[in-house]
Amino acid sequence: MNKNAHRNAEDSRGRRAMVGGKLSFSASEAYKLLRTNVMFSLAEDEDGSRIFGITSPIKGEGKSTTAINLAYSIAESAKRVLFIEMDMRLPVLHKSLPISKAPGLSDLLVGSALLTDALQKSGIHDDLYVITAGNLPPNPSELLGSERMKALLESFRERFDYILCDLPPITVVSDALMISPMLSGMIVVVRKNYTDMRALDVTMRQLEFTQVKVLGFVMTFDDSGETGAKRYRYGNKYGYKYSYRYDYGYYAAAEKRRREEDRRKNSSKTSPARENPEQKP
Repeated sequence: MNKNAHRNAEDSRGRRAMVGGKLSFSASEAYKLLRTNVMFSLAEDEDGSRIFGITSPIKGEGKSTTAINLAYSIAESAKRVLFIEMDMRLPVLHKSLPISKAPGLSDLLVGSALLTDALQKSGIHDDLYVITAGNLPPNPSELLGSERMKALLESFRERFDYILCDLPPITVVSDALMISPMLSGMIVVVRKNYTDMRALDVTMRQLEFTQVKVLGFVMTFDDSGETGAKRYRYGNKYGYKYSYRYDYGYYAAAEKRRREEDRRKNSSKTSPARENPEQKP
């Protein structure tokens, strides 16, 4: 693996993804604020390491970049962190870090690799370890929801303080839903002027069905056309958008829109009854 692979990592628009120590000061501070919110959100969780997932409604919202930078920020606080890439259908971690693509999680779950082979140092922080998605299996959802996956996570609890799981988008495949019951919480990444409200609504309904604790939302991209770290709105603005008030407000807006659409549909179905001139329009 090329040791400079993380320097050449690019996002979905063909621009370099900023990872770890390459972040600007404002971006780094934003991730520290996110780190603090996550730690406090899980402060009353059961003893042992905290296991949480990071997902998004649809593809292209900056989920994986957000996930690895959050893992890096937590590692900077003197915590042992394990980052697990669980998007087996579209693995990208090996493009952002100086690591090997395989063996990885899928190989561990099917028994074709040992943990000593799949567990790698991240190359960007001594306390950050990673497990890539590995070779593409024919049944990612079944593997993530298996007893073997549950046993692996339990074994990781003994070695790490925090375990971050980079999951596929909720509305694309069911993988994230399969593993949700094993998590301490979930973070949802949305992208400004990009995330579809219907997709977000579906995402929240699906997560509610699994009864996973939603820790909050992270908003990425300002679509200003600027390159590098400036294309994200970090800093104070970014931090406030991770507040719980914004989280619930964002979801409430989607719910309100859905109800309005339902009312319009119901109204159109009952419109023939309004032919009575005494009935109010």
